[in-house]
Amino acid sequence: MRIRLKPLLLVPIDILAVIIGYFLTLYILFPLDNISVPSNVNRLIYSPATIVVIAIYILSFAIFEMYYTMLAHISIYDMFKGLAGNIVGTNMVFLFNNFVLPRVNGSVRFPNSFVLIAGLLIMFFTLGIRVLPRVVSSAYRSFVVRFLKKPANKVLVYGAGNAGIALHRDLANNVKSDYKVICFYDDDLNKSGTKVSGLKVYGPSTDLVTLTDILEIDTIIIAVPSATPEQMSAIIEKCNKTKCKLKTLPALYDLIIDGYLDSRQIRDVNIYDILGRKEAKIDIDGISGYINNKTILVTGAGGSIGSEICRQILSYKPKRLVLVDIYENNVYDLENELKFIYKDELPIKIYIGSIRDYKRMDYIFNVERPDVVFHAAAHKHVPLMEDSPGEAIKNNVFGTLNIVELSKIYRVSTFVLISTDKAVNPTNVMGATKRIAEMIIQSYAKKDNNCVTKYVAVRFGNVLGSNGSVVQLFQKQIANMGPVTVTDPEVTRYFMTIPEASRLVIQAGAMAQGGEIFILDMGKPIKIANLAEDMIRLSGYTPHVDIKIVYTGLRPGEKLYEELLQAEEGTTKTCHDSIFVGKPFDLHWEDVAKMLEELERCADCGDDDEIISVLMKCVPTYKPMRNHQIKPVSINVKERSELA
Repeated sequence: MRIRLKPLLLVPIDILAVIIGYFLTLYILFPLDNISVPSNVNRLIYSPATIVVIAIYILSFAIFEMYYTMLAHISIYDMFKGLAGNIVGTNMVFLFNNFVLPRVNGSVRFPNSFVLIAGLLIMFFTLGIRVLPRVVSSAYRSFVVRFLKKPANKVLVYGAGNAGIALHRDLANNVKSDYKVICFYDDDLNKSGTKVSGLKVYGPSTDLVTLTDILEIDTIIIAVPSATPEQMSAIIEKCNKTKCKLKTLPALYDLIIDGYLDSRQIRDVNIYDILGRKEAKIDIDGISGYINNKTILVTGAGGSIGSEICRQILSYKPKRLVLVDIYENNVYDLENELKFIYKDELPIKIYIGSIRDYKRMDYIFNVERPDVVFHAAAHKHVPLMEDSPGEAIKNNVFGTLNIVELSKIYRVSTFVLISTDKAVNPTNVMGATKRIAEMIIQSYAKKDNNCVTKYVAVRFGNVLGSNGSVVQLFQKQIANMGPVTVTDPEVTRYFMTIPEASRLVIQAGAMAQGGEIFILDMGKPIKIANLAEDMIRLSGYTPHVDIKIVYTGLRPGEKLYEELLQAEEGTTKTCHDSIFVGKPFDLHWEDVAKMLEELERCADCGDDDEIISVLMKCVPTYKPMRNHQIKPVSINVKERSELA
């Protein structure tokens, strides 16, 4: 039910309110059965003076924007403006009555008490007509929600602050809502036992699981938008012990508009909320210095990290963004997404091609002349690369080498390699090849003192929601009602969101001096089994009851935990709290070049055992976890522990 009064309709209503106010005052001060109305007042009521009074009030109301308020959403602020408009209008009438009328009508004027009482009545009428639509509408909604409609979901609002109260108010007045707020829960002991809008607030002294069972709560809505990521994670962990579905609100500034909450912004709690990571801050000026008005090339631009790097780079207004990828579908989707956002101002160029094709890459570099290169293209799937080690070498090692060499030839200022924590003490082919890629950029940085290119690598762990990630796998398995497959009860992994990882990669590029391996702060490792249980609960099911969790054993190349550093690397703090730099190895290009010759020879040999043996010699810390043990072979490379 909506009552709408258009602004033009309010003007005649206000005119009528002023007229009624004055005539009502007349009968309040001079009742007919008591004394007669003074002739001067009677004459003024029906004179042009009343028209002037009406004009004064209408002008004052217009000045204080009383005709621009949406009555269905009138606020206290709007009421204060209306109050001010009436006070100013009444004072202007006082001035007119005492200084203008006597000169025009020969000392004839309204009594000041008459003007005051009339002003109070006009204020009552004009403010009342503005608040009436909301009062009637709210009363109607409350009646329907409370007496005529049976809600599908009983709700406990976690958080009895401003957001929680606003949420309850919106849900209580929303006829279409399936939610009915039963009570509040807040960690603040001072609020425990109090009531908000007639609903009790429970606190830490009340067990949340027991409370939700007794009150038969279906859904918990977390309304603490000011909570830090760590606090949010702790709240979710607490609520996950109940059998309720969990929902939450976005950040406070996203959901409160003019003091009111839109309940349509209620969303499901997701895995990003559970992660509990702080938002990484970045040096905008530092990034703008090497991105703004420059040509940026991104390999693997259609992938999870590559595409997000492209999205974020465009916000720094590059001269041109060059997208390179071998898979056309993903990069085509990215192009359409960016075109929708930037319209005709999109400075991008897309090239389809493999980083293994030197001639194709040379053509792209020659045409585009990039200033900065982000090298995200790589084969990253661990089990698949165990079965195709030669392809991993061709792409991750020699594809990287192509981009590294072309960056020097075309005088790229900064080259950033996207690496992985699996490069540390690798147990799989993918990690070993990425470690060799790191060695290439570290040794190439020292190859030529005249080289203008600053080569760096950025190493981090898993990213949530990336292509082929465990999160996507779990989502599909839960949608099919399980079972959810976990390799081992004790397996742990570092996790970071795609936007955060991409943001820090770009930030690391701004800090490049040449030869560094930057390591991102991944926080604490997460148990995959716990992650699976949390995702099952977030979907409204009970782990091991509604959906089974099956442990399948570690796959070839996998290990229980990942590392971000090798023992001999150590870390040094940088100017950014979330970025560290590993101690560089004393690598020489001549030694790495000999190693690459042997890798190139064996990559196409078709003998996986020989390929693994060569990789073990190139990366002494590589301990393959395969179906059978392989002894490393001797290759013509100087024995250097630094190659690890």
